[in-house]
Amino acid sequence: MKLSIKNMVCPRCIEAVEEILQEMGLHASHIDLGVAELNGKLSIEKLEQLRDKLDQRGFELIFDRETEISNQVQSALIQYLAHIENSDYPQRLSDFVSNHTFYNYSYLSKIFSDNKGKTIESYLIELKIERVKELLSFRKWSLSEIAWKLKYSSVQYLSNQFKKVTGVTVSNYLKENNIPRKSFDRL
Repeated sequence: MKLSIKNMVCPRCIEAVEEILQEMGLHASHIDLGVAELNGKLSIEKLEQLRDKLDQRGFELIFDRETEISNQVQSALIQYLAHIENSDYPQRLSDFVSNHTFYNYSYLSKIFSDNKGKTIESYLIELKIERVKELLSFRKWSLSEIAWKLKYSSVQYLSNQFKKVTGVTVSNYLKENNIPRKSFDRL
């Protein structure tokens, strides 16, 4: 039985879902961002128990097709962020998302926009800015190194996008150091 699970955005989320399944005595053949494949089917009672346990940890079982597709796109975008950071020549966004979801990009774009109230591109920008905040907090890389790492065309472009999304400049962000970061599932 394949389950779609909303708000799975990192390896710790996968571990948390795996822990919940183990606590319930359920065995998964595969768990990844946004999905868990169980061996066998669940009764309505077990499914309700699982939904409650997932809700307690900030996850949500997805039952409708459009929400499931949006969740797949969200997971693909999180993977894409890692892809651009770790690849010298990353795939185009549209190709990457289509290859990971097996749907046409224009279809995905419409479903995602209708479901999330924002475009795929604007969601990716928010993800990138949150990653910039994380990298800045380590104080290990300069802004130009972060721009290069996340494939921005220039430091100026990154700075402008950072201010547009956060409302503060990078310099002010570093000075204030109390502007909260958002988890990927809250974007």
